[in-house]
Amino acid sequence: MNIQWYPGHMTKARRAMQEDIKLIDLVIELVDARVPFSSRNPDIDKLAAGKARMVLLNKADLADEAETRKWAQMFEDMGIHVVKIDARNKGTLKQVQAAQQEACKEKIERDRRRGILNRPIRTMVVGIPNVGKSTFINSFAGKACAKTGNKPGVTKGNQWIRLNKTLELLDTPGILWPRFEDQQVGLHLALIGSINDQILNKDELACELISLLEKDYPQVVKDRFGIENVEEDRVKVLEEIARSRACLMKGGELDLARASALLLDDFRAGKLGRISLEKAEDYKDRIKVK
Repeated sequence: MNIQWYPGHMTKARRAMQEDIKLIDLVIELVDARVPFSSRNPDIDKLAAGKARMVLLNKADLADEAETRKWAQMFEDMGIHVVKIDARNKGTLKQVQAAQQEACKEKIERDRRRGILNRPIRTMVVGIPNVGKSTFINSFAGKACAKTGNKPGVTKGNQWIRLNKTLELLDTPGILWPRFEDQQVGLHLALIGSINDQILNKDELACELISLLEKDYPQVVKDRFGIENVEEDRVKVLEEIARSRACLMKGGELDLARASALLLDDFRAGKLGRISLEKAEDYKDRIKVK
């Protein structure tokens, strides 16, 4: 699959972020714990150069726990503060406040030496579309401050949110980068819902997901859909899913489009189990945080 998606509003959003970054003390980057490499926008490293950094591995409840631990360790080894979270669960966000204070410790000490006390930490929250930024902000604030949705592109402009006397957040739109040089990155982003589904061939996307699951989690599709003796042909697997869920068109013909949507929805919602599409070991020489 050749996947590219870069709506015009993202160029405008990136320019706005470049303007606002001079006001920022800390950049919190949300990534999807299932695809920590693909869900990191490489432009963020340039944008946030010289700023304190934190990475939140969001949707950790949907990812393979052992792999998420490895990814967290990889970021920590780079000197980056990292927290594994489920943005919908306020209980998992308690560590974020402490990590934020630690990440800005030098800035707080510098202010104190200058006689500046209790100035709010100004934080920019960044990430790709549909990674959970607005959900994180709302949970962190304890109230609905940002618009949320289950499709990419809900947040359209930068929005300042004052949480308390010590913390101000800048919510930013999800932005991608103009071109995916590595098509595996585009595929992974499409699978987690960060690419507009309307431009995708869902049948083909579902077949790609079946291939990835067969490699690392060969039992999950069989267990979820009660399929036995599945052949390696991806289309045949999709046909078996359609049969098991009675995805039929008029005349009894299998509705593969509906079966594809069902499989993708189940994966995105975590109904197939805790799955990581990217293994830390495979990316240790490719991921960088400046």
